[in-house]
Amino acid sequence: MAEEHHDDHGNTLSAWFLTASWIVVWAVAGAAIIAGQNLVTWTVVALVASVACAAVAGVMKKAGMGRKAPRPVPMTREEYEALLASAPVEDAPAKATAA
Repeated sequence: MAEEHHDDHGNTLSAWFLTASWIVVWAVAGAAIIAGQNLVTWTVVALVASVACAAVAGVMKKAGMGRKAPRPVPMTREEYEALLASAPVEDAPAKATAA
């Protein structure tokens, strides 16, 4: 259910922007907190900046800087077993002796 709502940016410019911006935002907030600034204030600042960066990354994705192909889906168990069943049997003795 959660996967249906997941907005996957993929290995794209928008994803890297989002990752880098969150690292910078939270590093700055962490440094300010360590330096003695107000914990709650800098946490709120970081949260608001994180949401703003996520919105920018979403706009970048819509502008064509996100994933262009559908997200890859792994094979189901049935598909995998069908693939194994259709594999050539000639490799079976070599695998049995190797094990």
